[in-house]
Amino acid sequence: MSSITRVALAGASGNIGPAILDQLLNAGFRITVLTRKSSTHSFPSSVTVIPVDYESLDSLTNALQGQDALVSTLASGASATQLLLVEAAAKAHVKRFIPSEFGYDSLNEKNRALPIFKDKVVVQDVLKKQAASSGMTYTLICTGPFLDWGIMAGFLMNLKGKSIDLFDGGHRAFSTTSLATIGKAVAGVLAQPEQTKNRAVYVQDTAPTLQQLAAMGKKATGADGWKENIASINELVEQAWAELKKDNPNPASFVYAFLKASIWGEGYGSHFQKLDNDLLGIKEMSDAEVQGLVNSLAK
Repeated sequence: MSSITRVALAGASGNIGPAILDQLLNAGFRITVLTRKSSTHSFPSSVTVIPVDYESLDSLTNALQGQDALVSTLASGASATQLLLVEAAAKAHVKRFIPSEFGYDSLNEKNRALPIFKDKVVVQDVLKKQAASSGMTYTLICTGPFLDWGIMAGFLMNLKGKSIDLFDGGHRAFSTTSLATIGKAVAGVLAQPEQTKNRAVYVQDTAPTLQQLAAMGKKATGADGWKENIASINELVEQAWAELKKDNPNPASFVYAFLKASIWGEGYGSHFQKLDNDLLGIKEMSDAEVQGLVNSLAK
């Protein structure tokens, strides 16, 4: 496959978009950002900005002319938009499409059966068909939960409130990756197009257990006052399915439950066994480096 130099980025102003944009620029790619016409977000002067109508195939196809690759970081709820992006990219003869995955092991059958990932499975299936018919290739990037963002948001543990949920005791290791490293993974995929085409790549900064994270949190903030909540993944999943059976299910009552199952449940493949770190130029963090990150986020 010929080299990739021109990269379009859809969703550059969300949680993960800025980190990916920074790493793509650092790697020397020529970047075009697709923005909604109502957007007022500013970008570096070296970035080309094209306002698009995300509901128009023609608008997206025109914007993607001449691009070698398209990286989507659109929110998971924007599946219809992402499917339109896939169609537009194929029409514009884009060589590589990286969908908005960045998380769970998307090829694990238990994950694919969870309703919160249904839209992502649909996008994957469409990409596979496009790869067979149009020649456009794709890469799925599996990273586990976002390490730094997950701590800052209180999802992995709550440093400010000194609390952590220990699912099934908190003894299962899980792969997790910082936003900056996810950006490096995207750049690494595009720098190695032949070795990464039409498959999933797996990366991680570290693979701690929740018990190990709790110990780091206590070291960073002091052990006094910490609350460890023991929770059962099976019970969470049962409650989530029960909520979905209601006439008007509350997403707050099932989305995070299924997400937590995909990370900390048994058999969901959240501790990646075969990594692509070396191929993508990513070095894992040492325990001391992870502790340093936790210390910095505790300030």
